[in-house]
Amino acid sequence: MILGIGTDICDVRRIRALHDKHPERFAAKAFTPREREVCDARPDPVPCLAKRFAAKEAVAKALATEFSGALSWHDVEVINAASGRPDVLLHGGAAARLRDLLPEGHAARIRISLSDERDYAVAFAVVEARPGC
Repeated sequence: MILGIGTDICDVRRIRALHDKHPERFAAKAFTPREREVCDARPDPVPCLAKRFAAKEAVAKALATEFSGALSWHDVEVINAASGRPDVLLHGGAAARLRDLLPEGHAARIRISLSDERDYAVAFAVVEARPGC
C-alpha cells in the first residue's frame, strides 16, 4: 500500500549560487558527511547536490501529514546502492514520522527516482508499506 508520494524540482543554478557563495556552510547545513563525500568526488559536485536536495524535499513531502512539521535536512540521507540506484536512509524525526505512518505488522520501503538536466534536478519519492514483515 502506498503511504505517501512526493516530488520536487530544483534549480541547479540556485544550488550552484549557494555552493559558490558559502560552500562549507551550505553543504554542512543541507547534507550529511556521506552525501558530501559522494558529491565532492565528482568533477562538478553541484548537480549531485541538487539531485539530493530535490530528493530530500520529495521524501519530506511523501512523509508529510496535515499535522507534521518540517524535517531536518540531515534526517533524510540519499545514498546509492552498489548498482548506483539511489536509496534513502531516514534518521531522527524522519524515521519517527515513518514509524507513525506505518500500520502495525508492516515494513516500509521508500523508492526514489532522480534525474537532472543542465539547469534542473528532479526527484520523485514513494513511501510503501508491505504486510507480513
